[in-house]
Amino acid sequence: MTAHITAPGPPPDGGGAAPRVGGPAITFGDNVNTDVIIPGRYLVSIDPAELAEHAFEPLGPEVQRALRASGVVVAGRNFGCGSAREQAATCLIGAGIRAVVAASFSRVFFRNAINTGLVAVECPEAVDAFGAAGGAGEMWVDYDEGTVETAGRTFHFAPYPQGLKDILADGGLIPHLMREAEDGNSRGQRQGREGAGR
Repeated sequence: MTAHITAPGPPPDGGGAAPRVGGPAITFGDNVNTDVIIPGRYLVSIDPAELAEHAFEPLGPEVQRALRASGVVVAGRNFGCGSAREQAATCLIGAGIRAVVAASFSRVFFRNAINTGLVAVECPEAVDAFGAAGGAGEMWVDYDEGTVETAGRTFHFAPYPQGLKDILADGGLIPHLMREAEDGNSRGQRQGREGAGR
């Protein structure tokens, strides 16, 4: 597994609700394992900021510094293989990563990413173009439109279904379910008031 470190750029700003996210990118090769993303000894925590301190720790402090200066992880095939730990996604969020663009994902990592509010996109053409351009620069993802912009080109992927867009817009599955519950309670209270006024 290899990591290419881009020139540090400003960390991304804002939350995870905007459909267009991106920034400076850090690249990795194929088969990036969850044990490398976040070693098992740190799984006692679920705090994204605390986990971020140990993200990619096995690859050394230079890679960790480059990760924190990036907004996007670009990777090859089978990113997130290994265990089903959701901390592999939340540690990236804590480090300021807004999206992971890979040639392919471990299915469990992909779903964990969406559930925690991290944009995950399979777009091998964009990964190849980024690598062909030297593996340095920025990458931007619009998960609403289904586009990845990098190396002066725009690539398309199948846009997320509306349900996944809603989860990402709300910042993850738990905030999404809480919002739905609040909307349901508000609707029920409104209907109750209307019924009592009849």
